Amino acid sequence: MNRIIKFGEDVEGYDIPILNEREIRAASGILFLMMFISILVAILKNDFVMLKYATTIFFTDIAIRVFVNPEFSPSLIIGRLIVRNQVPEYVGAPQKKFAWMIGVFLSATMFILLVIVNSYSPITGLICFICLIFLFFEAAFGICLGCKFYPIFYKEKAKYCPGEVCDIKSKQDIQKTSGVQMLIVFVFIAYIFLAVFLFNDNFSKKPYDLFGIESSAQSE
Repeated sequence: MNRIIKFGEDVEGYDIPILNEREIRAASGILFLMMFISILVAILKNDFVMLKYATTIFFTDIAIRVFVNPEFSPSLIIGRLIVRNQVPEYVGAPQKKFAWMIGVFLSATMFILLVIVNSYSPITGLICFICLIFLFFEAAFGICLGCKFYPIFYKEKAKYCPGEVCDIKSKQDIQKTSGVQMLIVFVFIAYIFLAVFLFNDNFSKKPYDLFGIESSAQSE
């Protein structure tokens, strides 16, 4: 029974249970894509069926991770299959459990309001947005936003963070950002705003069929 109800895996050389960050990122990418598409369908078509299914799946998956065992989480199993040929990147399980408990709270609230009560409101919209941000940062950058709150509630320091971000150390030259690089970013942002201001009317026009394929198909 202890083998089934467990959080994290014991690996030689690590004094606390750990998880594989690579499969966590893969799972986050899967959940992000599912939630993102479902939210788009709900917004653009006013159809909440897919979002209800996605919310149910998300809540169930996160609940399995926290209350049973991450090994039995469907998204983590799929993530493990996807990254099975990559060298594992170990991360401490305690901070991940704390982050996923936040996920359980958010997804449970969403599940109750959207699926059980069958309602939508700014609350559900805000929760969806927060979940997307959390999943995106985990999948794209390997940054666990929920883990950032771990030191606030627990005295012990988080161990084995992705990229060793828990350890205070000086940045290597390849990690440093120069003033010129920062200037490029700001200029690029200004370029985007300028493009919106100057070309919005052109961008808003529907493109025409260059080869007339659609017109030919309709005439037939």
